Parts: sequence; structure tokens; C-alpha cells
Amino acid sequence: MAELLRGGQFLVKETNCENVFTPEDFTEEQQMMKEAVTEFNDREIIPHKNRFEAKDYALTEEVMRKAGELGFLGVAVPEQYDGLGMGFVSTLLTCDYISSGTGSFSTAFGAHTGIGTMPITLYGTEEQKQKYVPKLATGEWFGAYCLTEPGAGSDANSGKTTAELSADGKSYKINGQKMWISNAGFCRLMIVFARIENDKNITGFIVEYDKNNPNGITLGEEEHKLGIRASSTRQVFFNDTIVPAENMLAGRGEGFKIAMNALNVGRIKLAGACLDSQRRIVSHAVNYANERKQFKTPIADFGAIKVKLAEMATNTYVGESATYRASKDIEDRIALRVEAGNSHQEAELKGVEEYAIECSILKVAVSEDVQNCADEGIQIFGGMGFSEETPMEAAWRDARIARIYEGTNEINRMLCVGMLVKKAMKGHVDLLGPATAVADELMGIPSFDTPDYSELFAEEKEIIAKLKKTFLMVAGSAIQKFGTELEQHQQLLIAAADILIEIYMAESAILRTEKNAKRFGEDSQSIQIAMSKLYLYHAVDKIEEKGKESIISFAEGDEQRMLLMGLKRFTKYANYPDIVDLRNEIAEKVKAENKYCF
Repeated sequence: MAELLRGGQFLVKETNCENVFTPEDFTEEQQMMKEAVTEFNDREIIPHKNRFEAKDYALTEEVMRKAGELGFLGVAVPEQYDGLGMGFVSTLLTCDYISSGTGSFSTAFGAHTGIGTMPITLYGTEEQKQKYVPKLATGEWFGAYCLTEPGAGSDANSGKTTAELSADGKSYKINGQKMWISNAGFCRLMIVFARIENDKNITGFIVEYDKNNPNGITLGEEEHKLGIRASSTRQVFFNDTIVPAENMLAGRGEGFKIAMNALNVGRIKLAGACLDSQRRIVSHAVNYANERKQFKTPIADFGAIKVKLAEMATNTYVGESATYRASKDIEDRIALRVEAGNSHQEAELKGVEEYAIECSILKVAVSEDVQNCADEGIQIFGGMGFSEETPMEAAWRDARIARIYEGTNEINRMLCVGMLVKKAMKGHVDLLGPATAVADELMGIPSFDTPDYSELFAEEKEIIAKLKKTFLMVAGSAIQKFGTELEQHQQLLIAAADILIEIYMAESAILRTEKNAKRFGEDSQSIQIAMSKLYLYHAVDKIEEKGKESIISFAEGDEQRMLLMGLKRFTKYANYPDIVDLRNEIAEKVKAENKYCF
């Protein structure tokens, strides 16, 4: 088996294309799951779009129950708890293809299967898992996750909900208020976070909720939201709610750890949940552009529309490439830990935690791409796109929440750089050695040799290597200057994160395309090659912009001049691609197929 890189090591180690997983590598079982989930989406969700948009919460619950009966809610749950026990790639694939019918169902599904179930499968005792997980896996019960409070949003550990131990030590009494709780209106189980006495960290509890015996739990009215309109979202109030002591999750004060690790899984699954939405938006847009005529010409033939179709398709392809690459890395890491003797619980927990950086990268990149895709979809539809009669308006509204939940994109940007620095300090990723080598290179004389770029992606892969040097140069210099105070410089962290994100996304697309070109032939991948080159061109531009912004913010004089010269050297093409030609090539293919076809 090839070496499996640790989380974040993509930045300092080269990845061979043979070692990345792509959607073209789906097994027969995964293909069957994809078809089953797509068929379910086409039958049970998409035809009822208007009912979801009209806030039909009962429909969301009904479709969730059907998903449970077909096993879709238990894909990631081990078989001994009535799940399907499938791997992480299959879990992500299910989330991908079931989520595009409407954001309302996507949110209910994601909240239940992820943060509503996983805290128990990952942290629960055997008794807790036997008692609760089968009900959640089959859709007999639905789960909700009660973390956010009115005064505690991104600062999740600052919640004021309390849990007080009874005199006999047999139960806890919970008091407090939670908000933005997905599935609250039809859940039977809540994962609730509360603070015991003056503990530094919150603690997690499994709380049953029965409308006929509410146990001090009351629900606020349904929130009226910009999008995900039929996703049940309510405030939850706890007034002397009694919870058995044995329903504590993990140990006292372990709640913050549970919350953070549950969010890691949620982040990559959120990226997956945005992918098929993008595919369908591209298909709707090109259908309309081929049919709509202006000046006696289909608008799909106009250059201004071709730009949009090409960029929408490209970002979708890149998002797929990166998300499935990371999902297989997680699956392989879980398998390695199981082989090493870890329990399934421990292996899954540590496997996902290992790639927390990639999970944050994907959450940010794909949530922003799906919003841009829907926005351009509206633009292609013109005035019609603004109407509820067309699919774009709801897609745009539903996409907006993706940049907020599972940790805002701003938080995730700062997290991915912060986590990388922590991994370096623990010795899990060697940043110091490569950063020092880059600093030495800057002091040397650059090579003026003419490289051989005859092989596919030879120059592009060299550029990716130079972009990695750009990150190491900027981050290394910033760490040297600010040390432990780096986290106080949020604008610098966000700019560095954008560099990191673009590197991972661009590299993932190039590796996927290179792998497929080697096995299926370059001719079969000509449009994918064009998309990979187009994305990299934009990535270089963005990295140059963010690198310059960063350098100017913390360096001056000779140091600034040297770093800016290094930036120029590391973001320079020998042969610039003709991006107008690339876009035209991509758009013509999408036009001819009349759908997203990659």
C-alpha cells in the first residue's frame, strides 16, 4: 500500500496521482448506492419542491422516515446497531446525491446522520449505543444537536446552559436555552451541551424528548428563514429537565471535544452535500441557455454566457475532486487504525480528526462555490432567475446557509491555518524544514534553465510546487514575526488560509485528471484537462493577491522587497494558458451534452 499522507502533509510532500481516489474509482457497490440515492431524490424530493418551499415541515419528516426505511440514515452506522456499516466514501456519496433536491431535506438529513447520531456512535458507551443508535439508524427516532445559544455562536464553549447533579448522584437537572436547532420540531432525541458547576469545558448529554411527556422541555415557534424553509429550526428551552446520570456522553468536561470532532465530520459532509446541487444548477442553466434565444441566437452561444457555464462546471469538477480525495484518505486512515487494533469508535474518531484541516478547507471552498454557482445560474436565467417559478431562486437561498453552519467560513479559514501550525509543533507535519529551504532559495540565484514541459501537466505540477513554497514563505515569515500571537492577526490568517485552500483544490483537480488521463487516455480527458488548467490559473491569481496582501501587512524594507520578489518568482508561468480558449472548450462540451457531464 502506498504511503498515506497525514492531514496537512499535502503541503510539504508530493502526492502521486495513482494514490488519489476519484469519483471514477467508485466500486460497483458505491455505484449502486449512488443510483439508489439519486432515484430516491428524483422520486421523493424533487417533485415536491414547492411543498418544501411552502414550509411543509411534515413532508420533511415523512421523507426522512422513508429514507430511514431504505437504510440511507444508517449508511455510516455499524451493522450491529442496525446500520449498513459502509465506509466513509459511501457515507459521503450518499450525502452528496441525496442532498440536491432541496436544502430543507439536506439539512434535516445532515443534522440527523451527522451531529445527531455520530456523537453517540463515536463517544457513547456500549449501553448508550445499543439503546439509541438502532432507533436513529432506522428512522424510528430522529436526532437533534443542541449546542448553539443566544450568546454563544462561534465561541461554542461559552454556553450558559447548566447541568446540576442531584443529591443522590443519579441524575442531572438541565436548565438553559438553545437556538437554531435543526430537526427540533420532530426529534425524539437531543444531544445537549451544558456546563456542570464552574467547569472550564461543557459536557454532552443524551436527552430524550417526548411531546406527550416533555420533561421540562419546550420548543419555540418555527424560525422563518431565508432558505432551507422546510427544515425544522426552533429554539429549545430546558426548565429543570431531568436526565439520568448514565446519559452523560463521554466524561465530564468532554463536551467541547465532542462538539469539535462532530463538526469535523459535518464539514466534509457539508462539502459533499453541496456537490450535486452544483451539478444540477449547471444542468438547469445550460438547459435554459440552449433554449433561450436572443437576437435569434441561443444565449449559450454568447461568450458572456460561456464564461459562466465554463466557470460553474470547473468549480463543480474541482470540488468533487478534492472532496472525494479527502474522503478516501479518511477511510484509509480509519482502516489503518482498525488494523492497528483500535476499536471502530476510536479509529473513526481519530481518522476524521487527522484530516480536520482538509475538512475545513473543503467546507469553505465548496460552500462558496455552490453559492457562486447558484448566483451565476440566476444571472443566466436573467429576470426569470429571480422568479420562484424557476429552480435558481430556491437554490440560491438554500446555498446561503452553507457558509454559516458547521462553523462560519471565517472561523474555518482561521482554523485550518491554526491547526496546521499546531500539527507542525507536534511534529506531525514538518513545516520548519521546507520553510527554511524556501528561505534559503530566496537568497540564492534563480535557475534560468528552460524546463521540459512536454508531459501532461509538467508545468502545472511545477507551479503547484511553487505555490506551496509561497505558503511556506508567507506563513514561515509570519510565524517568525508574531510567534504565539499569530492567532490575533485574523486578516493575515484568513489570507494565508486562502492560499492553502487554493493549493489543495487546484492540486486535487490536477491529480484526478492526470490519473484518469493515464488510464483512459488523454483524449478522453481533454475537457477535464482544460478545467484543471483554468482553475489553476485562477488559483495562481488569487494566491498572488493574498500573498502580496499578507507580506505588505507584516514586512517592510529589504525583507518586504525580498518576499515580494519571491512571490513574483513563485506565481509566474513560463507559458500562460489561453483562458478564453479553455473556457470556450469547456462551455461547448457542456452545451453539447446539455448538462453537467463529468
